[in-house]
Amino acid sequence: MEYKLPELDSGLYEEATRRLDNKTKPRGSLGYLEEIARRFVTITGNLEPELPLKKRVYVFAGDHGVVEEGVSTYPQEVTRQMIYNFLSGGAGINVIARAAGAEVFVVDVGVAGEVEAPGLVRRKVVSGTRNLAREPAMTREEAEAALKVGMELAEEAAREGAQLLIPGDMGIGNTTPSACLICHFLGEPPERIVGRGTGVDEEGLKRKIEVVRRALELHQPTDPLSALAAFGGAEIGAIAGLFLGGARNRIPVVMDGFISLAGFLVARALAPGLENYIFCGHVSAENGARPAFQKLGLRPILDLDMRLGEGTGAALASQIIETALRIYREMATFESAGVSKGREFAS
Repeated sequence: MEYKLPELDSGLYEEATRRLDNKTKPRGSLGYLEEIARRFVTITGNLEPELPLKKRVYVFAGDHGVVEEGVSTYPQEVTRQMIYNFLSGGAGINVIARAAGAEVFVVDVGVAGEVEAPGLVRRKVVSGTRNLAREPAMTREEAEAALKVGMELAEEAAREGAQLLIPGDMGIGNTTPSACLICHFLGEPPERIVGRGTGVDEEGLKRKIEVVRRALELHQPTDPLSALAAFGGAEIGAIAGLFLGGARNRIPVVMDGFISLAGFLVARALAPGLENYIFCGHVSAENGARPAFQKLGLRPILDLDMRLGEGTGAALASQIIETALRIYREMATFESAGVSKGREFAS
């Protein structure tokens, strides 16, 4: 697969800056909102993005063999039950997506067993992963197929006019493979990254840290795809593919929480510089998210102590992105409003 990123035009960034500086406000007074607008224009290559934005949320669902190790407070069947909840419109992501004007797609990429439900996008590459604490979670071929799912959906979204992509996740046990991937790519110890996930108690947290430590010692991946295969998560692979496919099609992707971060790290290892094509929706309250953001130099749009996943934080942040673009497109200029410029604009 081709992971080369398109070239960004710095001239677009400069022109967007010029336009923002000519709005009826002191230069730079809307802070990071202005940077969001500049970056959106630069990523998309479009100086006049259409509003409202056409947003798509893809909730990728998968199961994990590592739940055998007691790393979650919820049983594996909850993954399947939540798929029905998503499809009936009753989950957290459905509520936030409705408020944000985003369309939600639910994708079976790795759920254990068959799920029969109207509206479900069936792209299964594995019927649940194997136990990463004892063997590779997926084969290299399965990992590559999971990546391809996300990339193909991004291509489809591009053809259908989507302007913003939001990766969501559902998979009981998936904070454990995510922690493995984050530790692997950032060189961090499990104690610094592993969190409580679905809410494990102190004993459960110790057990989870030990599972991640064992997995990191057991597997010694030499490239990004072998890391994805070793630690697994078909939905994590699909999220990585959505990042890559979005960047390739110049559609910004909004990173969600901890699982999304793991997918981003896989994609970034395959396509260095990927951070220039995405927005960080929020920083998860999960233990390892904040130190990972600090190490990567990433700035989240929101910090609301959220850790639900599903794409909820990113969908919420998409409203800030759209607001930034409305400022860029709709706010009056000094000339159109008949407002005198301050001294800083005199030149």
